[in-house]
Amino acid sequence: MQRDAMLERLRAADEFDVLVVGGGATGLGAAVEAAARGHRVALIERDDFAKGTSSRSTKLVHGGVRYLKQGNVALVRTALRERGRLLRNAPHLTRNLAFVIPAYTRWDGFFYATGLKLYDWLAGDLSLGASHHIDRANALRLLPTVAPAGLVGGVVYHDGQFDDARLALSLAQTAADRGAVVVNYCACTGFSKDAGGRIVGAKVRDSEADAAGGGASASAGEFTVRAKVVINATGVFVDELRRLDEAQVEALVTVSQGIHVVLPKRFLPGSAALMVPKTADGRVLFAVPWHDCVVVGTTDTPVAQATPEPRALDEERDFVMEHAGKYLAEAPGAGDVLSVFAGQRPLVRAVRQGSTASLSRDHTLVVSAGGLVTITGGKWTTYRQMGEEVIDRAEALAGLPRRVGTSPTVDLRIHGWQETGGGATAPNAASGKLNELGYGCYGSDATAIHSLVSQRPELAAAVHPRLACVQAEVVWHARNEMARTVEDVLARRTRALLLNARASIEAAPVVARLLAGELGRDEAWQRSQIEAYTRLASGYVF
Repeated sequence: MQRDAMLERLRAADEFDVLVVGGGATGLGAAVEAAARGHRVALIERDDFAKGTSSRSTKLVHGGVRYLKQGNVALVRTALRERGRLLRNAPHLTRNLAFVIPAYTRWDGFFYATGLKLYDWLAGDLSLGASHHIDRANALRLLPTVAPAGLVGGVVYHDGQFDDARLALSLAQTAADRGAVVVNYCACTGFSKDAGGRIVGAKVRDSEADAAGGGASASAGEFTVRAKVVINATGVFVDELRRLDEAQVEALVTVSQGIHVVLPKRFLPGSAALMVPKTADGRVLFAVPWHDCVVVGTTDTPVAQATPEPRALDEERDFVMEHAGKYLAEAPGAGDVLSVFAGQRPLVRAVRQGSTASLSRDHTLVVSAGGLVTITGGKWTTYRQMGEEVIDRAEALAGLPRRVGTSPTVDLRIHGWQETGGGATAPNAASGKLNELGYGCYGSDATAIHSLVSQRPELAAAVHPRLACVQAEVVWHARNEMARTVEDVLARRTRALLLNARASIEAAPVVARLLAGELGRDEAWQRSQIEAYTRLASGYVF
């Protein structure tokens, strides 16, 4: 998957059947769905794939235990079905994870155990394991660092875990494998319409051409992509794109922010996750083992507007740290935090605004008078279902051949799929340092990275002593995963920014040098990249 070749195909095509704007979970799911049905598909993303919300989740593929309390059984049933399908279709990026709800009263244990039986039942034959009650001794065995005072037992249930940004990249590759054109750093700046006001394409700007233009014309990177139907899948930014079509359109979403604090593994050394279904203010708190660290969160804070690079608010940091201290035997301090990251959720607006916790987590699909198809809301777990629904609608609007029967993506293996006992695992490099991110994120592609190390042994060196990433991976990212910046590598193709922000800053010069060699950039570009990444990553330091 090479950007220059994809960009040329995007520019040269007479017309696509489907043009998707937005390279996050929803847009990528739509592109895979359309390509799997045999349509001519293009996807453009103004930044990098999964730059926004889709790389900043709690890393869970889940039905949503808390939605049962809200009575949203239909959402939970759909999510549980999609959870099972994703674990089956992308074993190299997902795993079954046990969660423990600690019980500090006998009633808590009974209440949660009873409610989770419904969760099990809704999962049906795609269940990941039956929930069950455990006594105090077993609760402490599974969660050795949980606060012990007053603990009487717990309830165990199962959900899925994944690497969100890596899944996004694998979906882009899956779409490309089926003929789709996918390009990052291409923004939609407007729409082309026919005489009747119907959208027949999008105006596109290649950000890299703009950056490299120098004294060239300001329009050097601008061109038009024709399509029979355009899908707006831009997450928290859907209203911006809708207003390029209809200037006075009413806002569809409100924005909620959630943050996560990343701690060293010693704060939760076992293999199980901790789930607190109701904190003092009614929120849910997770502490989840991930890539040999612990991710703790999340918050649900209304924010005035969406931003490409959200920052954790002081009150959000305080909330997570305070509650981590309540439920862990050792209260973490500021010096323990490896990284803190924020993400923003597109929540469908309610008639009466209140707490964003009360707004719909389900998705919404609307079509404008000009034919722009907008899909927003939802969550990572249901990305495939959302893709199926939006392509159904797109086919009807554009007069495309209609799908008959089951969607082809129900059983579609995601790029990199490989089967091994207990999940897919990428082979180690000769150095033993090939980054497997806990469960072999490269899947079948790992053999090619291994081959790079064999050809160039110096690439077996780590990019930083405290980061599980070898230099061969950076070369692979540039050649095959459209990595264009230091941030692309350290934030999304590896998860270094989220796992250890300070170490990632120190690794930036090595990554910049490797990328420059692959992309044909000079020393000035390297310096600029290091400076830009340092500024960005400093916002992830607690």
